[in-house]
Amino acid sequence: MSSDEKKSKVEARSPRGFADREAGELAATGRMLDVIRSVYELYGFEALETPAFEYTDALGKFLPDQDRPNEGVFSLQDDDEQWLSLRYDLTAPLARFVAQNYDRLPKPYRSYRCGHVYRNEKPGPGRFRQFMQFDADTVGSASPAADAEICMMAAEALERLGIARGDYVIKINSRKVLDGVMEAIGVGGAENAARRLVVLRAIDKLDRLGPDGVRQLLGDGRKDESGDFTKGAGLPLQAIDTILSFSLGGQYKDGKPQFDLFGLLGKSEIGAQGAEELLEIEDLARDAGFGPDRIRIDPSVVRGLEYYTGPVFEADLTFETRDEKGNPVRFGSVGGGGRYDGLVGRFRPENTPATGFSIGVSRLFAALKLVGSPIVTARPHVGPVVVLVLDRDRVADYQRMVAQLRAAGIAAELYLGAAGMKAQMKYADRRNSPLVVIQGSDEKARGEVQIKDLVAGARAAAAIATNEEWKAARPAQISVPESGLAAEVAKALAAQRER
Repeated sequence: MSSDEKKSKVEARSPRGFADREAGELAATGRMLDVIRSVYELYGFEALETPAFEYTDALGKFLPDQDRPNEGVFSLQDDDEQWLSLRYDLTAPLARFVAQNYDRLPKPYRSYRCGHVYRNEKPGPGRFRQFMQFDADTVGSASPAADAEICMMAAEALERLGIARGDYVIKINSRKVLDGVMEAIGVGGAENAARRLVVLRAIDKLDRLGPDGVRQLLGDGRKDESGDFTKGAGLPLQAIDTILSFSLGGQYKDGKPQFDLFGLLGKSEIGAQGAEELLEIEDLARDAGFGPDRIRIDPSVVRGLEYYTGPVFEADLTFETRDEKGNPVRFGSVGGGGRYDGLVGRFRPENTPATGFSIGVSRLFAALKLVGSPIVTARPHVGPVVVLVLDRDRVADYQRMVAQLRAAGIAAELYLGAAGMKAQMKYADRRNSPLVVIQGSDEKARGEVQIKDLVAGARAAAAIATNEEWKAARPAQISVPESGLAAEVAKALAAQRER
């Protein structure tokens, strides 16, 4: 290839903040999603799918990151000059769907949705611009029982996925309680809405940045490791101390809270209302057998999106792991949600309360690998049975074998390359094939095929010292009548699963 031809080639590279996922991870993720889906359906939620694009005005101004072009979303203008945006979560599209189909839907409407969402924000380690969420929401109920049920369902899903009790907690707080604290420090009222959002987003980073980092964000601002500066809320020192004292007040000892929820709120009416709702959610959870080791009030929970109006929830993993430098760190949040009573009301005059919970699929998947959950670790991805092509003039014969296997419900493929037997065997290994089917001219003359068990063969070959011994032993390879190919392959696959 000439230098000019090399220069004309496009560099193969992934966009920043986007990732490829291969068959093994996809299969394990699918098993994880099946477990979550089964729990959601056990609680009476039904499936819904909404499109990846929404009209930009339907998404509203409740965006996750307003420091990027398009205010945190990826947008384009359609041929009718209307602006479309990729969804940044699964909640805003649900609100649009409910409003659009309001008259025919049962109320409350209980649904779950799973799909990719997109954030036009700065990517980094573990921070992607495309990721998957799995949500469940109840629309049309203002009862704290709906919030309690969402929290109980989240706890049950984590346990069924392999997160042991004691290694997680569903933490609950309330935006009304937080509004009460804002009133107490003098940033209440509509004129301080933007400033309150900066404060809330700062508190939301408490687990990641610690008290010192949040103190900077509540004050003049903070410069991160890359040198980027984030402007702070500009609060006075006394207000910062009040916010931090409140946010750090969620410690429990012997199953009892070490804080006075009402005492922290002063005389705020909205704060007291939020506290009453939290206590009712907590009581409902306790009555259903969910103790403080599974669900509890924690004033540090905020949730970053602006549309929450009442209780907010966070699924927090409490076990320790190690960072890239070997230092112990807590895994942290794998999901969250809350009450958003005004979101459907953007489209319709009715007051339509709603509450929901969202699981971060990729982050939870990483956590399940850390704890060794069998749902994502027990079964490696298994490829198809590969029928080797040893005689190019008999491709039709080999294709009939493949069709026979597929007709019996066995995943199979014909080798379609141009290499010899050694390279074909290597190909089957790379495909994670459990078996290969071999028929040369001698086997064809006898009406037989060879079935080679690649899993058992690899184990047997490890104990064979020389190539001559391997050829003589032909480990894990059997001859069977061609007419019984499908039955013998099925038997060999069953034997593999039992080992």
